[in-house]
Amino acid sequence: MVVFASTLFTRAVDPIIPQIAADLLVDLNTAALLSTAYTLPYALVQPVLGTIADFFGKTRLMNVSLFVVGLTAIVCALATSFHLLVGMRIAAGLVAGGVFPVAMALIGDLVPVSQRQVAIGRLLAIGLTGNLLGASIAGVIADVMGWRGVFGVLGLFGLVMAAVAFFAFRNVVTAKPIAAFNRAAVIAGFQSIFADPRAKVCFSSVFLEAVFIHGLFPYVAILLLAAGETRASIAGLVIAAFGVGGVVYSLSVGVLVANIAERRLMIAGGTLAAIGLVLTALHFPWYAQLAIFGVLGFGFYLLHGSIQVHVTELSHTARGAAASLHSCFFYLGQATGPVIYGFGFAHGGPEPSILTGAVVVMLVGLVCSQLLRHRLTPP
Repeated sequence: MVVFASTLFTRAVDPIIPQIAADLLVDLNTAALLSTAYTLPYALVQPVLGTIADFFGKTRLMNVSLFVVGLTAIVCALATSFHLLVGMRIAAGLVAGGVFPVAMALIGDLVPVSQRQVAIGRLLAIGLTGNLLGASIAGVIADVMGWRGVFGVLGLFGLVMAAVAFFAFRNVVTAKPIAAFNRAAVIAGFQSIFADPRAKVCFSSVFLEAVFIHGLFPYVAILLLAAGETRASIAGLVIAAFGVGGVVYSLSVGVLVANIAERRLMIAGGTLAAIGLVLTALHFPWYAQLAIFGVLGFGFYLLHGSIQVHVTELSHTARGAAASLHSCFFYLGQATGPVIYGFGFAHGGPEPSILTGAVVVMLVGLVCSQLLRHRLTPP
């Protein structure tokens, strides 16, 4: 429930970008940078949060992080200036990474590597359901109550879940004892991560995935607006369809892993995601975009889920740090993506920019399939 509540916020702002821009008198491209205001600090603070999780407790960090995210959302609902809105999104981004990446590290602690992709798939199902509902509900709430209602409703829900988790997490301990904090142990943990050559492949791959797939999301409402579709609820549904594709992946991952070699899953994931981007660039009507974004989501998580398993193997002594570094590069990509797409849209147009993203994503799947291999004796 903590992961679900936190992921409701991830894509909730994207469908309401035009409303925020109109109400607070900023241009659309500036309003789209609200995504960067959340994802950039999320990325930069990840190594710190991972270290906190390893040394001071994973469940404790998850609970505090959700509380702060909910509180900042309430302030956003009351904001009268774009600067305050940006400030609160930055504050939320600084702590939001203390939830999902830490939950993934818990799976690394508790689940054998042979079963880990299925367990991560189940965690993704919860997170993706949050993403799906966050985007779709945000559009509906915005059409009825305005963009402030989105922050108010989701913020209150987050605070309630944080209060519930405070009691539910009492007496919960991880499988491994919490180590005493010291700088040498922190340094050794990061060294153990980068000693594995897969680290560079994993982190660079998820960065590029995020740039060219998630970086497009803040522009979905703008692309639909240019096509004459003004309803925020429709933009929310299109973005939510990406999450539906991910949920389909999470429900089928057990069968896929049992019957298809991992390298083939990576190639298939990169290919499907690239096809989704190519079709997006062709400006089909919104109801066709629902299916396109579903394919895009399924392909993305097929590739991304395979990479995540390797991330949990990078270090058995610093899994929290490894998972947080993974999120660091992933959210750096999400923060960079809107800037890159904004520049591309302004200077080359949407079609060449999105098609370039399709080529990059396809190459990521091919490279990962060749360079990522499991250890013979996994931790």
